[in-house]
Amino acid sequence: MKVLISTALAGAFALGAGAAWAETTLNALFMAQAAYSEADVRAMADGYMKAHPDIKLNLEFVPYEGLRDKTLLAQGSGQGYDVVLFDVIWPAEYATNKILLDVSDRITPEMKAGVLPGAWTTVEYQGHKYGMPWILDTKYLFYNKAMLEKAGIAEPPKTWDELSAQAKIIKDKGIAQYPIVWSWAQAEAVICDYATLISAYGGKFLDDQGKPVFNEDGGLKALEYMKASMDAGLTNPNSKEYLEEDVRRVFSNGEAAFALNWTYMYNLANSGDDSKVKGQVGVEPAPGVEGISKVSAMNGSMGLGVTTTSKNPDAAWDFVVYMTSQKTQDAYAKLSLPIWTSSYDDPAVAKGQEALIAAAKVALAAMFPRPETPKYNELSALIQVAIQQALLGSATPADALTSAKEQSGL
Repeated sequence: MKVLISTALAGAFALGAGAAWAETTLNALFMAQAAYSEADVRAMADGYMKAHPDIKLNLEFVPYEGLRDKTLLAQGSGQGYDVVLFDVIWPAEYATNKILLDVSDRITPEMKAGVLPGAWTTVEYQGHKYGMPWILDTKYLFYNKAMLEKAGIAEPPKTWDELSAQAKIIKDKGIAQYPIVWSWAQAEAVICDYATLISAYGGKFLDDQGKPVFNEDGGLKALEYMKASMDAGLTNPNSKEYLEEDVRRVFSNGEAAFALNWTYMYNLANSGDDSKVKGQVGVEPAPGVEGISKVSAMNGSMGLGVTTTSKNPDAAWDFVVYMTSQKTQDAYAKLSLPIWTSSYDDPAVAKGQEALIAAAKVALAAMFPRPETPKYNELSALIQVAIQQALLGSATPADALTSAKEQSGL
C-alpha cells in the first residue's frame, strides 16, 4: 500500500515553513518487526490524520530484512517513498548515494536541546543530519527472576563470565536445558549481539584509519565467548538460526533464563497475552567484562527521513516531525522508548516499566557503534558468514574473522 496525503494548498512551499499543502500523495515505509508494533504506528498515523483532517495515510510495512532493499529498489524506479525508516548503519550509504535529504537546516533549537545527544548519531554522517531519530534502542539482558531464585542466585550477572557461571548452575540443576538464548541467525541480528560483546571486551570493528581490526583483541574475544557458550551447552543451539522474535518466543515460553534482546520484549514478555513468564521478567544493561567495562551496549537505533526523490518534502517532513515528537513518543513508550531526554523523568512514561527505564538510562549512554562506512552492508555480510563458520565449527574464530577481514577490501 502507498501512503496518501491530501491537503489544501495555503501559501508557498518553503523548507521548514508551516504552510498547508496542495493535494499530495506520499509513500511511507515502516518495519514490521521489533520496536513499535504495526498497530502502534497505525494509531500514531490516525492521530496525525485527526490533527490534519484533509490528510489520509496508508502505511506499508516490511520485515527489517527487506527494509533497505525496498527503499533502494523503489528509489531506483523513480516511484520511491517520501518517508522511510532507516537503520543507524545506513546514513553513510544513503548520504553517499543521495537517498535521503540533508535536513540539517530543518532541525530546530528545541530539537537539538531536547533529544538525547547519543540519539543524533543515528541519523548523522560527516556532520550532516539525514532525518530524525525515532526508534532509540540497544540490546538489554533479560532474565527470568523465578529461575534465578530457584537456582539460589541472588542477583543477575554483572559480567559475561558471571552470566556463564549462573547459566551453568541453572543447567546443572535441571531448571533449563539451555539457559541462554540469542539471535545469531546469519542476518544483521547476529551483528548486533556480536557488537554488544565487542563493546564489553573493549574491541573495535575498524581502526582510526578505517581498517578492519575485528579479528583481534576484543573482536576475537567476543566471538570466542559466543563459541564457548555454544560448546558448553549453555546457549540454545537453535540460536544460530534465531532472529529477535524467536528469542522473545523462547524466553516468553519459559524455556530460557537469560536473553539478549531489544526494548520491545520487556513489556511483551512481562505482561503479554502469550507470555508464560508474566511478572517474572527482569532487565539490566548487558554485562561488562571485569577490568574492561561495567556494561555493554550497541547502537540499534533507527531514524525517519525524507527521500531525495520526494516531490513533497515539506509535507513529508511535517509527518516525520509529528511521528518523532515527544508527545507522540511518550504516548507509545511501552515498546520503544522516547528519544527525548526529559521523557525519562516522566512518571507516566516510567509507569509499569521502571526497571526498564533504569536500565535504559545506563545502557543508552554506553551505546557502541557498528562500523560507519558506505560499504557497511558488504562488511556486515562477511562478518555474519564468519560468525556462522565459527559457531558451526568449520573454522576457528580467529581464522573465520581473518578471512572476513581479507575479503573486505578495506
